[in-house]
Formats: sequence, C-alpha cells, structure tokens
Amino acid sequence: MTDASAARRPGEQVLAALGLGAPDLSPADASPHTFPGGGRWRTEIPSCEGPEALAVVLKEASRLDVPIHRISQGSGIWMLTDSEITEMVEASGERDIELCLFTGPRGTWDIGGSTRTDSRGAGLRARGHDAVAGCVEDAVRATELGVKCLLVADEGVLWTLHRARAAGIIPADTTLKVSALIGPVNPAAYAVYENLGADSINVPSDLTLDHLTEIRRVSAAPMDMYIEAPDDLGGYVRMYEVAELIRRGAPLYLKFGLSKAPGIYPYGHHLREATLATAKERVRRGRLALDLLARHGADGDMAPLGSRLPGELRRFETYS
Repeated sequence: MTDASAARRPGEQVLAALGLGAPDLSPADASPHTFPGGGRWRTEIPSCEGPEALAVVLKEASRLDVPIHRISQGSGIWMLTDSEITEMVEASGERDIELCLFTGPRGTWDIGGSTRTDSRGAGLRARGHDAVAGCVEDAVRATELGVKCLLVADEGVLWTLHRARAAGIIPADTTLKVSALIGPVNPAAYAVYENLGADSINVPSDLTLDHLTEIRRVSAAPMDMYIEAPDDLGGYVRMYEVAELIRRGAPLYLKFGLSKAPGIYPYGHHLREATLATAKERVRRGRLALDLLARHGADGDMAPLGSRLPGELRRFETYS
C-alpha cells in the first residue's frame, strides 16, 4: 500500500501531456491528524437494518474483500428486539467490527407538524423531555446488550449520553456518533459537537474540500462522510475525490451509501427485499471506491481493522 498524501490524481498524466495539468496540491491543505494506533481512514457500511441485512453485508464483504471497521443502522434501537440486537452484536464481534445503532425517538416521526413544513422544523431532534428519555432508554438497553457505539441526532441527547458515560451509567468505552442529518457545516459547530461528547461526526456530503481543511484546523475528532449519499441527503457520488477527501479530512470514515435507492427507515419485514439488495450493493460500492484508491496509489494509511476508539478529544466540563 502507498501513502494517500502522495496519490496520483485522476487523469493527471494524460491531461499534463495535453497542456491541461492541474496546479500542484498545497501541503498546507492536508490534515495533520490520524486515528489513534495509526491510519488516516476507516470504512463504514450504513443502513444495515437488522441481523439478516448484517449477514448479507458480511458475506458480500468477504466475497469482494472489502475491509469494514464499522456497521451502522438507521431505523433505531427501538425497532429491534433484544434477540436481534444480540445477534448483531455477536456477528459483528466475531469479525471485530464496531456496531453502531441509532437512538430514538426522532422528530421526523413525531406528531409535531413543523417537521412536515417546507422548513422541516427541528428535523430529527428529540422533541421534549419524553423523547430525550426514550433516547436514553435506548442507549442503556443497547449498551447492556453489548452495543459499543450509539448514533445520535440531537445535541441535548449527545451531551446527556456523554454525561452518562462520564458518570459510569453507560460503559466508558461507548462511542457516540453524530448523525449526518444534524451534521455541522462549519469549523465552529464541529468543535462544539466534539466538546459535547461526539467521538465521530458525520458532516454533510456537500461540504467542499476547503471546508474540510477549515474543520481540520480546529478539530482532530474523527469525521464521517458519505462517499455516495442517499437521495434524501443529496444523492452525491464523490468516489473520484476519495483520495483528496482523505488527504483533507483525516481521520475519516468512508461511508458507502447508495443513491437512487428506496427509503427503508423505519425498517420492517415489508421492506425486506429492498433492504437486502441495497445492503449488498453498498458493499459493492465500497469495493469500487477502494479500487479507485488503489489505482491512484492512495490505498495506504488505512487504520488497522478492529480499531474503533477516537483518541484524546476535547470536552466541555461535565457537571452532576
């Protein structure tokens, strides 16, 4: 494997020969940060909605030789039975893959009308005390069943779970991941999420390369980004930028989403065929992105498989 910072840019030799070469990359744009234990990028397969979809992902990853650091689910912990969660914990644990489940409830499924207006109101955020309580209930239940990563879509829930982690109510090695649906779009907001307890922060996939550099000048917290985003997040396909996204955004989780696919949240058996088909295709999309990295000499610097912790991060002082 070779160093992503020394990647060959797509088509550069042909374009240079035709007098159309691009300016040299600036070393000042590169992120100086890595994951603890080494490596600048990890991989994530999102929208893995239950044990059956997880089995499809693991089988396809083995067939296509796609390394996976994290698998995440989007429908929510409350949409899974205890036995389903336990099965997912055991299956991912056998491969030393981090399993991340979404806490709920969320505003977009609530009775509040503002989320159905053109402005979308408060979006996924937890509306009222009871919604926060539901997210906390999900977190306690999931961690007691062995889940080590929780996905959150509300700043108050994030801070509350961080305080619960600091107090020993949930395990100290639980990681908290911020959803793309509330992802920060500027360095100041990114730093706030880090201080609220986020261990990885999903930014919207429409951020520019310069935006990533700006964020990395203020925070080393791991970043998540859809290399291909679902349609409800824009449907962006940024595979040819993967090497530069790593150079600018490291430490970075490469999320292999899927555009032009039906929505499957909240998942149920009525969506089974679409869910299994799209789970399989997400792994294939991952293979395509990794092949691009290899062709451009940028497939080095992957974090060791099995690594999951974020390293030392800045936090606001907690209180009792």
